Amino acid sequence: AARRAPQFTRGSAFAARQRPARVGAGGSTCALMSGESGSMILFLFIFNTTRSSLFTESRLCTTADNHTGFLCNDRITCLLPSRVCDSSSDCGSGEDETASLCNNLPKNLPGYLIFRCGNPAIWIYSNYKCNGINNCGDCSDESYTLASCPSCGSDWWTCTPILFQYCNCVPKSLCMNGAQDCSNWSDEYACVK
Repeated sequence: AARRAPQFTRGSAFAARQRPARVGAGGSTCALMSGESGSMILFLFIFNTTRSSLFTESRLCTTADNHTGFLCNDRITCLLPSRVCDSSSDCGSGEDETASLCNNLPKNLPGYLIFRCGNPAIWIYSNYKCNGINNCGDCSDESYTLASCPSCGSDWWTCTPILFQYCNCVPKSLCMNGAQDCSNWSDEYACVK
């Protein structure tokens, strides 16, 4: 005897049985549904992306101080990159400290959360670039060419610093402090706080 396919209930277009199946590694999904007339309807959803890129794309946000950030599950909290995988759960569900994200740093982190220094084996969180501090050790994180950093801001004095900590300028708070911070001593003779 022929088997009859399950029927839709009138007024309920999707009351049929679904049999979802995973197809391929690329994230394709299909669902087989039975219709009112007994005909089979095939729904095919194809995502041309991997699971990890879905995860990273959905986490991109902008912090209050205009840095690229990591979006928590609450879809409201946007963390600075340096607060991800810092051994302190800042998202309510702990998604900023998951093993799948924090094992094998920086490989498992989304690219927008990190900056590769002039030496590509060295990396920093992206919110540390262009902050006036030599975080990479070679000043690549403060360069216009490699990091797209603007020139020194109004709170900084442009010079060639003698301290390894700075790259192209020193904080104006160091001006007129009785100590040489610039190679030409301009921080003591020309800089005004």
